Amino acid sequence: MKSSPPARRRDGAVTREAILAAAVVEFTEHGYARAGVRQIAERAGVTAMMINRYFGSKELLFAQAVDRAFAPPTVVGDGSPRLAHSIARTLAERTSAGAEQLDPFLLLLRSAADPAATDIVRQGVEDHVGARFAGLLEGPDADVRAQLGLALVAGTWLLRSVVGTTALAEADDGHLADILTDMLRPVTREGGASAAEGPDGGLGTGPDGAAG
Repeated sequence: MKSSPPARRRDGAVTREAILAAAVVEFTEHGYARAGVRQIAERAGVTAMMINRYFGSKELLFAQAVDRAFAPPTVVGDGSPRLAHSIARTLAERTSAGAEQLDPFLLLLRSAADPAATDIVRQGVEDHVGARFAGLLEGPDADVRAQLGLALVAGTWLLRSVVGTTALAEADDGHLADILTDMLRPVTREGGASAAEGPDGGLGTGPDGAAG
């Protein structure tokens, strides 16, 4: 009589990654309160007990999911000689009809009001996009200016992509980027004419002659 083959040992790193990836999706789609440990476990193909084993609690898993979701640059990149225009153009493109959803903003929107999640979301914003944005700014009050810029970014995303207010939803991406550039310049403390005032009537060129 043949003996059954020994069960394969589960790779701990693979299991942990599967849980974390599933958690990012669940928290983004449902928010902290409505995303259940069982649903996360089911999506990851593990048991709920495995989540406690690898992460300790739903709150600790949420903290790592926020860290994972907020770490990659989305609208605020890693640097540009024309920072205000770069952010404005990316924001206009990423909030246009048919664009891929900005998952970190959805996670923030659906979880930030929950008392158990507020501090974690705040820390995620400050540690990642807030710190990245502030690090690109020169002069005093960089943290304050960066967070004011983020307020403009988040508000534009909310009204254009989620609420769909008519003027913003129907605005041309290029024209919207020009307006946003002018609004962001006090934050970045960049001078110069708006992109719409370039010699070709389009994006214009930066101080170094490079196209935007």
